[in-house]
Amino acid sequence: MKICKETYIRRRAQLSKDMGSGLLLFLGNDEVGMNYLDNTYKFRQDSTFLYFFGLDYAGLAAVIDVDADAQIVFGNELTIDDIVWTGTQPTLKEKAETVGITKTLPMSELKNYIDKARQKGQPVHFLPPYRGDHKVWLWELLGIEPAAQAEKASVPFIKAIVAQRNYKDEEEIRLIEESVDLSTEMHLAAYRTVRPGISESQVAAVVEEVACRHGNSLAFPTIATVQGQVLHNHGFIHDLKEGDIFLLDAGAETQSHYAGDLSSSMPVGEKFTERQETIYNIHLASFQAAVDTLKLGVPFRDAHIAAATKIAEGMKDLGLMKGDPAEAAESGAYALFFPCGLGHMVGLDVHNMENLGEQYVGYAEGQVKSKQFGFKSLRFARPLEVGFVFTVEPGIYFIPELMDKWRAERQFMDFINYDKLDAWRDFTGLRNELNYVMTKDGARLLGTIKKPMTLEEVYKAKNS
Repeated sequence: MKICKETYIRRRAQLSKDMGSGLLLFLGNDEVGMNYLDNTYKFRQDSTFLYFFGLDYAGLAAVIDVDADAQIVFGNELTIDDIVWTGTQPTLKEKAETVGITKTLPMSELKNYIDKARQKGQPVHFLPPYRGDHKVWLWELLGIEPAAQAEKASVPFIKAIVAQRNYKDEEEIRLIEESVDLSTEMHLAAYRTVRPGISESQVAAVVEEVACRHGNSLAFPTIATVQGQVLHNHGFIHDLKEGDIFLLDAGAETQSHYAGDLSSSMPVGEKFTERQETIYNIHLASFQAAVDTLKLGVPFRDAHIAAATKIAEGMKDLGLMKGDPAEAAESGAYALFFPCGLGHMVGLDVHNMENLGEQYVGYAEGQVKSKQFGFKSLRFARPLEVGFVFTVEPGIYFIPELMDKWRAERQFMDFINYDKLDAWRDFTGLRNELNYVMTKDGARLLGTIKKPMTLEEVYKAKNS
């Protein structure tokens, strides 16, 4: 399934209406060399370019000239040298027509077009760049040095894009659900594979093969580790042994480029130890507390606090925390065990539009993003609305370095029993993650294939 031409036409028309005037500049991505020019990374088009123009080709740019009511794609036709190496492709005009664009120009005309607009006093709106080649390109096109570009990026342009991309229609939701289902298949493959004596890299290979076999790719680098206390552990250097917890964070990006994002925690052996089961069940209770909070108009921050409170309750039952769990959550003391945010928006980016700024995507107008440890990692806090697609991913982690730092600084002494932590330094960490969409009837779990969550489901998947 693909996005239809009429959808792209509608999106661009809405963007023009919302902006009102000006020249809107879209820079597509190009090929990037890994270690020399012709040995390139796998090409991935810029997501905002994809959202409004849908052209999954390198070497393109586009403008929407709101004042002139013009939409133009800029690019170069393939030379015979290109064709020898890449094969025959549609012409630039043919490509553009598939998404409702009737005017194309050579790339050499882009600067001329922009210069004429600026000479007329027309504002040129651009987005904050996240790639080095875009920074150089903007410098050449607009004369703005790279260090100043993020600050001078157009906030109205960012907000107008977020106002569309934050809200998923049924067409997008179906595409995201395809990615979620494929992501679930990747995780089920891990459940069947994980056992003592194999390596993290072997599990990662099995997981990633599921995506590749279907002609798709990864939404982000896979995390496959027995060192779950390291939140983004991309190195596959350990062997699995009895008694370990294996943590997988992996998601598929289908050919539509929409992402799925799931995480799972499972025993390396047949079952968790008794202590591991205890922490896993505290985690499940925190997950359910967060999901129970998901209601239209309720800030996602409330779901984060609900999960943090439940984790603090569980840690208090184990003697690791003390005091009122709700106060521990609001104060930030919970972050010793849950230092990350509960979730984030998902779409064409696994962290949707993170390049445009979390304060615009995940926070409502007037909401202030905290700078406090724990809360500063909450990417998504705004009130829930119909069409939001997001993840729920509480976790419980025992990070020795963080324990030592907080103990030395005497942080949250009213909430944390530091003398009881030593027995848990080797626990590592665990988490689970699912994807949801807000509907008029509330939050709906995405995916037609069930990912194991309860202990019974995990053990059944492990032994299937």
